[in-house]
Amino acid sequence: MKSPMMTCIVLVVCLASSIALAQGRSSEGPVFAKTKPISIAVEFTTHSACAHIANQKGWYEEEGLTIARYENYITGIALAAALAKGDIDAAYICLIPAINAKANAHVPIKIVAGIHKYGYGFVVNPDKVKTIDDLKRKGIRIGCTREGSPLDALLHKMIEKHHLDKKQILKKVRRMNPPELLLALKMGQLDAAFICEQFPTMAEELGFKVFLTAEDLWLNMQGSVLVVREELINEYPNIVKKLVKVTERATQFINGHPEEAAEIVAGGLQVAGKKIFPVRAIDVASKLVITPLPIFKSLTVRLVNTTDIDPEEIQKAIDACVELEYIKESFRAEDFVDLRFDP
Repeated sequence: MKSPMMTCIVLVVCLASSIALAQGRSSEGPVFAKTKPISIAVEFTTHSACAHIANQKGWYEEEGLTIARYENYITGIALAAALAKGDIDAAYICLIPAINAKANAHVPIKIVAGIHKYGYGFVVNPDKVKTIDDLKRKGIRIGCTREGSPLDALLHKMIEKHHLDKKQILKKVRRMNPPELLLALKMGQLDAAFICEQFPTMAEELGFKVFLTAEDLWLNMQGSVLVVREELINEYPNIVKKLVKVTERATQFINGHPEEAAEIVAGGLQVAGKKIFPVRAIDVASKLVITPLPIFKSLTVRLVNTTDIDPEEIQKAIDACVELEYIKESFRAEDFVDLRFDP
């Protein structure tokens, strides 16, 4: 028969264990302490500037995150396709490709932070295109990325806003990725093109003109977002919280130290062009010379760098994707956005 003293000791141990377990299940407990190596994917543009900066400065590791892979993709569409394969945990991606990935490929992702607003431009050869009506002229060649991209959406916005003949304009459009569009402009193979930043600003250095910006065509347009797989949210919320924290830190750094940010991003993109995905894009991307000056202008003039995000604007983008037939049915932005991890 157990002595009263032994019984008391057992009760104390059990009580201590229960308290420890209860504390462990709090916001700082074992669930939140779980971690794993993660794969991050970004776009080969200043759209992902905050990620490029965080990666170069080692801020992910500083927060205790282990980055198994950090991959650059030539476009948001290419990145969306990679997301569908399931081996990317987090992505800095243009909003519209993220919407397409969720709706069409049923990729279980959620938006946990914004990255920037705007960040796209319509570039023209000023000798060929001086007014919007010049686009109607025979022989004018227009470049754009694929259907289902933010640039294609802006192309349709331009057609609608300026009352252009949709069928006539679309016949003139040649589909290429952003580096190809820039090189095609440079070689005289295109007279105008919708391109994502940093390419419109780089085109200006070659003598081209940014005729329209995203802000001209789509007020408050959400450019890119940070998305993570729902599995990461459910099983590793501490990782998501740290990703959002680092993203906010890097975004504040861009706004507070734009010259240094431009140096870092230019260097990162120059290296990334030699190992980009899909690999067939390396040949074109590696030929680009990316310098800090256009990157600085891209970051400070053409982008509004902010992690803030408005679900109403996300809903407008979702509904625009339905209207343009990128996706079949609308869905609620509230089911796509999870802002619990704001720092």
